[in-house]
Amino acid sequence: MNKYFFIFVVLLVLIIAGCSIEGMSGVSGDKPPEVYIVIDNDKYETKLGTYCWTGGCADTVGPVELLKEKEPIKVTPGEKITFSMDYKPKPNEFYLVQINGSNESGVLIEENGFSAPIQKGVYYYSYGVWWMDEKNENVSFGDAFYAFVLEVK
Repeated sequence: MNKYFFIFVVLLVLIIAGCSIEGMSGVSGDKPPEVYIVIDNDKYETKLGTYCWTGGCADTVGPVELLKEKEPIKVTPGEKITFSMDYKPKPNEFYLVQINGSNESGVLIEENGFSAPIQKGVYYYSYGVWWMDEKNENVSFGDAFYAFVLEVK
């Protein structure tokens, strides 16, 4: 067997394997999808931060630094906030962190959303999402962190 034919076969197998892995994951595009927060039927953009996706990985600063020039979204105490992503498949793991001054805490996400804090103030958030392989534990097809800032009036 000719060595070029052998190299061609190996490359073809790698290409087919790579395509089938991406097809199984369902993720596509160079960057993760956009995520919005919805408050009282109004849709607001979030800022894409650190991510790993089919087009590669990017590392950014944290939510406070990422949003330092951004005007906070005004909300009322306890107001319901939901996440919106026009993308399939949806991530199957997610986590929300709230930052207020030097305090950081996890926030419970229920029914694809959460409630604004009761105390007045400015709150920064990092919404992390993962597209995990449901058959192979600890295998991720992509992940992304989105930042937004709220002001409770």
